[in-house]
Formats: sequence, C-alpha cells, structure tokens
Amino acid sequence: MTELATRPIRIDQSDGVVVDGDLGVPDGADGIVVFAHGSGSSRHSSRNRQVAAALQRRGLATLLMDLLTADEEAVDVRTAELRFDIDLLAGRLAGAAAWVAGEPATRGLRIGYFGASTGAAAALAAAARATRTAGHADDIAAIVSRGGRPDLAGGDALRSVQAPTLLLVGGRDETVIELNQQAHDRMDVERRLVVVPGATHLFEEPGTLDQVADLAGDWFVRHLADPSAPEERRS
Repeated sequence: MTELATRPIRIDQSDGVVVDGDLGVPDGADGIVVFAHGSGSSRHSSRNRQVAAALQRRGLATLLMDLLTADEEAVDVRTAELRFDIDLLAGRLAGAAAWVAGEPATRGLRIGYFGASTGAAAALAAAARATRTAGHADDIAAIVSRGGRPDLAGGDALRSVQAPTLLLVGGRDETVIELNQQAHDRMDVERRLVVVPGATHLFEEPGTLDQVADLAGDWFVRHLADPSAPEERRS
C-alpha cells in the first residue's frame, strides 16, 4: 500500500479560529477531496487516511482537516456538543473550500467532500450552503458519505444539495441504512445509495474499507475531472 503523502497546513476560518490540516497534491491532480471526519475523530482518522491514500493513487488531491480546534476539542470531550453542531462544522468545511480555491497548489481544482458519520451531515450542509450563495452553486462538484448521518443535515439542506452524492452504508448498519434511504429519497440531484455487504458502521471488516475507497474513487474521478478533459480521464 502506498503511503499517504501530505504536508501540514493551517486554515484561517471566517469565525476567527485556525484549524490544522494535511494536504496532499499528486502531480497533475484532477480534483481535490476535502475530508470531514466523524464525531470524536480528527484529521488523523486511520480510515479516512486509508481512503485518502487510495484517492491519491487515482490522481486526486486530498485535504484531511480538523473540524475543531484543540480548545474546542477539549470542550467537546466534556460536553459532546460541538461534534453535533452541524452548522459550525459545515462552516469549517466551507472555510476549507475557500482556502483550497485560493491556495496556489490547488487553485482551479474541482472540489469534492468525503464525510464520515456526522461529517457527512456537515458535508451536505456545506454543499447546500454553497448552493444558496450567489455565484457558489458549482463550488462543490461531488460528495461521498461513509456510514453517514445525512438526517442531521436537515431536510431543507438535503433538498438544496446540487452536488452528485454517493451514500455508502454497511450492510449490518441497519439503522443508518434506513436513515440514508430516507435522505436519498429526499434529495433532488444525481445520487446513489450503495450498501456494502457484511460491513458494520465503521467498516472494520476485512476488505470493506477497500470497497469504500474503490467506490469513492470511481465517483470522484467521474465528477471532479475537468469536463473538458478527454473521456478516459473521467472514467
């Protein structure tokens, strides 16, 4: 397995805080995927890093970021409140997308979100926010949710999302399957729900996270590649 190649970066947010991230940009990158980790996790999530390495091998840049500062994380450990503040987390993702658009190494790359658990709700809410902002409807070109809680984004956000969305759920994660099916039915955009057989919520079973990486890679390569590029680069 190829090791994930990244460099540390810091992202200034509109609310005045700074969050840490790890950016990796392969030569000739076709797009960039910004990762939104789940509750209680961070940019160091081993599962997200495994998926990010697979995406880099397919020519996609990746940005793994903390959604909370160290001080906020300390508060959240005690209260478990900020991890469910979807509006706050969506704002942090939007700030990351703005940073990507202005960073010389990533400027001009089409952006996708990969969200896990509560991070998926934040990704959908951030994409919906971009849709409602004049001139930003096309900022987010694709979304992938892994074991996500799209219900936490809210019905209005789900109906507002314009980015093609792939919902990946473990076959043994029955409650989350139902929540994702409901979200799928509410959305009015290209979307697909895929149930990975034998997987539980964290996709810990052998081979299941590899399936996630393959499915996510296919989705992002298809939707993030420059539309003017030759077809073979988008398939």
